[in-house]
Amino acid sequence: MKFESLNIIEPILKSLKEEGYTIPTPIQVQAIPIVLNGTDLIGCAQTGTGKTAAFAVPILQLLSKNKAFDRKRKIRSLIVTPTRELAIQIEESFKAYGRHTGLMCTVVFGGVPQNPQVAALRNGVDILVATPGRLLDLMNQGYISLRDVQIFVLDEADRMLDMGFIHDVKRIITALPQKRQSLFFSATMPPAIVKLAGSIVYKPVKVEVTPSASTVEIVNQYVYFTDKGNKNALLLEILKDEKIKTALVFTRTKFGADKVVKVLKKKNIVAESIHGNKTQNIRQRALSNFKAQKTRVLVATDIAARGIDVDDLEYVINYEIPNISETYVHRIGRTGRAGANGTAISLCDAVEKEYLRDIEKLISKKIKVIEDHPYPLVDIHPVKAPQQQQHNHNHPRSNTPKSNRDKWKRR
Repeated sequence: MKFESLNIIEPILKSLKEEGYTIPTPIQVQAIPIVLNGTDLIGCAQTGTGKTAAFAVPILQLLSKNKAFDRKRKIRSLIVTPTRELAIQIEESFKAYGRHTGLMCTVVFGGVPQNPQVAALRNGVDILVATPGRLLDLMNQGYISLRDVQIFVLDEADRMLDMGFIHDVKRIITALPQKRQSLFFSATMPPAIVKLAGSIVYKPVKVEVTPSASTVEIVNQYVYFTDKGNKNALLLEILKDEKIKTALVFTRTKFGADKVVKVLKKKNIVAESIHGNKTQNIRQRALSNFKAQKTRVLVATDIAARGIDVDDLEYVINYEIPNISETYVHRIGRTGRAGANGTAISLCDAVEKEYLRDIEKLISKKIKVIEDHPYPLVDIHPVKAPQQQQHNHNHPRSNTPKSNRDKWKRR
């Protein structure tokens, strides 16, 4: 199937061809006709599925058919997303796909002076992409009105919840017209997200697309079993491979990300970290450096990494294996895009073997074990500190008294 078969208008088709897009992804095939029909949508889709075009293309088409003829453009579509990085990428997509439509799009986000954003709003926009905090701030100052919004998109809803934006989102929803089309996207659908979706959409059609199968087929996946205390040394050993021009490394915590960066810098490896404690400017600069290959290794937590979209990224390294199997799929989905080569490497200690088993069950595939390396797993019976089991899966064996370790081994 090609984009032409989705009844997309010529100006947008022309832009898609200029961007090199000819065949729509599964979520685009399913979602575009639903949105063009004016129906509300719940999309369960991960990063890397082509989700942005799935809502951007039909929104551009719907707004093109009903262009505003008054001198002052009004915000007729609002896209709310949790991070500055995602907001910028979504705006770039709208501008790329809509370059021949005459529609105006702008983005607002916090962490930078508001004056340029206010100037763009005063010139009039058809489509606004925004992060929740800056959007509410500009609404309170009277620079933004949502009374003319016809199509509302809430993107990455699960991350909104994780990052504490739920109350901001609810305030934004109350400012929207009741008569509107709403599109709701989330990579996962836990009960809290299902409840939130129910307050936003009306008689929606649900589209669910996961890249698990295609990711598993495209990305070469390897696992190294090693002790937790040897992960730094093993990571440095892996990075000796000159074929690894750039690598995206995942840790579970912000503190862990910064520690890995320190280790890499000591060995003269250019590395930066991005996580929630970094300012927007620092995160954006680190991402830009990584995209330009000025930074060889970008170390990220999962929340901060949502929105990282780097062309030709070949290597993802799981310094720590996630305890949620779907998160592993999200991570490795950053590589192997659009037919490019992709390699996912995981460093697995004894505690994380349990997580690895769950991942292999989810993807229905055994991940190839690399046994020939200088830091093999020796401590096969590490002990989880009982008081930490529910909150922290990264338990140092050294914190457990020897008597307790012996007792655990005898069980």
